[in-house]
Amino acid sequence: MSEPAATAQAEITHRRVLKIALPIVLSNATVPILGAVDVGVVGQMGEAAPIGAVGLGAIILSTVYWIFGFLRMGTVGLVGQAEGAGDKAEVSAWLTRALVVALAGGVLLIVLQPLVIWAALELAPASDEVEGLARQYLSIRIWTAPAAIAVYALTGWLVAMERTAGVFWVQLTMNGVNILLDLLFVLVFDWGVPGVAAATVIAEITGAALGLWFCRGAFSRPDWRDWPRIFDRSKLVRMALLNTDILLRSAMLMIIFSSFVFLGARFGDVTLAANEVLIQFMYITAYAMDGFAFAAETLIARAIGRGARRQVRRSAVVTSVWGAVVCLTMSLAFAIWGPWIIDVMAKDPDVQREARDFLPFMVAAPVLGCAAWMLDGIFIGATRSRDMRNMMALSFAVYWAAVFVLVPWLGNNGLWQALLISFVARGVTLGLRYPALERQGRG
Repeated sequence: MSEPAATAQAEITHRRVLKIALPIVLSNATVPILGAVDVGVVGQMGEAAPIGAVGLGAIILSTVYWIFGFLRMGTVGLVGQAEGAGDKAEVSAWLTRALVVALAGGVLLIVLQPLVIWAALELAPASDEVEGLARQYLSIRIWTAPAAIAVYALTGWLVAMERTAGVFWVQLTMNGVNILLDLLFVLVFDWGVPGVAAATVIAEITGAALGLWFCRGAFSRPDWRDWPRIFDRSKLVRMALLNTDILLRSAMLMIIFSSFVFLGARFGDVTLAANEVLIQFMYITAYAMDGFAFAAETLIARAIGRGARRQVRRSAVVTSVWGAVVCLTMSLAFAIWGPWIIDVMAKDPDVQREARDFLPFMVAAPVLGCAAWMLDGIFIGATRSRDMRNMMALSFAVYWAAVFVLVPWLGNNGLWQALLISFVARGVTLGLRYPALERQGRG
C-alpha cells in the first residue's frame, strides 16, 4: 500500500491516541485497589501471619508470571505489523502462537510447582507459620497459571487491534470478581488465606475467558487453527528471538530496581522505608504512562506493517507529546502534593522527614524518564527488540558505574542519582537508534 493511501486509511490523531490510552490508564488505576482489599480482608482475621502469607505469595507469583510479560509486548508488535500489512491470517495466527506459549508455560509451572514454591521460599524466607500459609496460597493459585499467563497474550492482541476498552473490562472484571469473592470467602465463609487464593483463581479464569471473548474476531477465521501455519519454523524463530530479547531487557530493568531497594537497605531502616515510599510515586507514573506507551506500540506497529515512514514519525511524535504532558503533570503534582502524600503513606516522623529530603529526585524522575518510557513503546511496536536489549545493557552498565562511583561518596543521594542517570542513559541510547527504526518504515 502506498503511503498516501495508508495515511488516508488511518490518520494518526490526538483523539485516536487518547482512545487507545485512556482505557489502559483507567484499568491500571484498579490494580492498587485489589492489593489493598486483599490485605484489608485478611487483616480482619486479627493475625499478622495471614497478611504476610498473602503478601509473600502474591509477590512470588507476580514475579514468576512477570517472566512471561514478553508475551504482551511481543504480541503487540507482531500482531500490529500483520494488521498494518493487511495480513488477516497472521493476525489470527500470532494470537494462537502466543496462547500456545502461555499454555505450555502454565502447564510447566504446574508440573514444577514443588520446585517453584521451594525455591521461592528459600529466596524469601519467613517464619514457619507464614511459610506454611504461603504454601497453601501458592499451591491453590498455581493451578491457574495457564489462564494468568494467557491474559498477557490476550492483552497484547487487544492492544495491537486498538481494542483497549476490552483490556479495561478484562482488568475491571478480574479485580471486581476478586474483591467480591475475597469478601465472601474470607469474611462470610471464614476460609482465610485459602479463600483469598480461591478468589484469585476464579478471577483469573474469568479474566482469561472474557479476554478470549473480546478476541473472538481472531477466531472467526480458520487461520487461528491452521497448525502448519501456526508452527511455521521461521515464524516461531522470529517470535522466540523477539521474546528472548524482551525478557533479557526486562530482567536487567528489574535488577536495577531490585538493587536500588537492596542497596538502600544498607543506609538503615528509615532510609529504606523512605525510598520505598518514594518508589511508589514511580509506579504511579508508570501506570499513567502505560496508556500512551501502549498507544505508541500499536500505532508504530501498524505503520511499520504498512511501510509508511511518515506515519511512523507521526505516531512517535503524537504519542510522545501526550507522554510528555503526563510526565510534566506528574512532576508538578509530586512537587505540590508530594509532602502530603508522604505523610499519608508513612506515619513515622523520621521516615516522613527522610522521604521529604529525597522528594526532589522523584519530582525530577518523570521528566528524566519520559524519553525512555516512550521510546520503549516505540521500539516494541517496531519489534526492534535487539536495540532494546543492547541499549538496556548499556544503560545497565552506566547505572552500575554510577553506583560504584556515587554511592560510596554520596550515600543514598548517590543511589538516587544513579537511578536517574540510568533513565537518561536509556532514553539517550534508544534515541540514537531511532533514525534506524524510522527507516524501517519504508514508504
